[in-house]
Amino acid sequence: MELSRRAGAAREDIRGLTDYFTSMRSMDGRPDVLDLTFGNPHEMPLEGLVAALRTSVEPRTVDWFAYKSSERAPRETVATALAAELGLPFEAEDVQMTQGAFGAIALALRLVGDAGDEVVIPQPAWPCYPSMLRAADMVPVRAALRPDTFGLDVEAIDRAISPRTRIVLVNSPANPTGRVYRRDELEALAAVLEQASSRNGRRVWLLSDEPYRRIRFDGTPFVSPAACYPWTLIDYSYGKVLLAPGQRLGYLALSPTMPPVERESLRAAALPLQLALGWTFPDAVMQYAVPALETVSIDLAELTRKRDRMLAALQGAGYRVTRPEGTFYLWSAAPGGDGDAYAAALAQHGVYVLSGRLFGAPGHFRISLTATMDTVERALPAMLGVAARAGVPTPPA
Repeated sequence: MELSRRAGAAREDIRGLTDYFTSMRSMDGRPDVLDLTFGNPHEMPLEGLVAALRTSVEPRTVDWFAYKSSERAPRETVATALAAELGLPFEAEDVQMTQGAFGAIALALRLVGDAGDEVVIPQPAWPCYPSMLRAADMVPVRAALRPDTFGLDVEAIDRAISPRTRIVLVNSPANPTGRVYRRDELEALAAVLEQASSRNGRRVWLLSDEPYRRIRFDGTPFVSPAACYPWTLIDYSYGKVLLAPGQRLGYLALSPTMPPVERESLRAAALPLQLALGWTFPDAVMQYAVPALETVSIDLAELTRKRDRMLAALQGAGYRVTRPEGTFYLWSAAPGGDGDAYAAALAQHGVYVLSGRLFGAPGHFRISLTATMDTVERALPAMLGVAARAGVPTPPA
């Protein structure tokens, strides 16, 4: 059977990740596997999540499980929470409820993008962006982050912008690096996007991917690009802060500083577009649960403890690890300089991490800290042993 060009292109862009995901599925339930790959839960769900779902599933009206679009109550809850969190005057009409951040990104791409438009993606980056763009008949264009700090390289982004550029995509806190971009970086980016929009004679939009916004360490402040650039769309997922990625709940929000004409046009277009995309609204129960879920979070103190334990052990063994300011990942250069070879060497000891090749940085690897502390402790001897065999020099005490 001959696939559509978009299906074939999307498949090729994400093949590395799907192959790895399939291989990990074959190891489900094996007690000897130490899984540090994806941001999945390794312990029972949060009680606050369970209680919210239990309450929300009990019908109160005959239409409790009827068709739902973006319902008014959760949109009002989100707008109020966003206004308090980001210091911007969001309104309920600025918020569209979606099936997680995936659904929000898909909606954003089609709200402002057309077939053939280019989207600039700073790398290393989440592996699913290019395939999502291919499925929308759009073109991914890579721009490097700063190699020393993985901060935004605004000059590199500027060089990547062409007359066909429609969107620049920024992820903060960033997967896989854990970086949280500073206001000065975002303001510099805003200036570049404004200049590019004038130069090209068409608006360059900014898509701010913020699913890890509430998962930050050491009091690191967060600034949304929406505060710096009016033509910003924000996508968000509850799956990260709840550590429940299988319960699909998220939203797309418009920057309230956007000019009224563009803002109203996007508001009006969202509903019919979500219908056309295949009814991409969250299930009724998830929407009912939004007010309760706004107050639920994973244990950030325990997550910090795992980060600090892994960070200290790896840095002490000579690993060049980027200290994460947010997310639940650790990002490091691979001993020997080859992320694939390093991941394969660890797998021989039953420890599984993701090669940086999946993120566009083949000399690195990523660890998920959603594993238990017991898994972290059991994985460390193999990781330290592989580093020693690769000849990584241990820093002096």
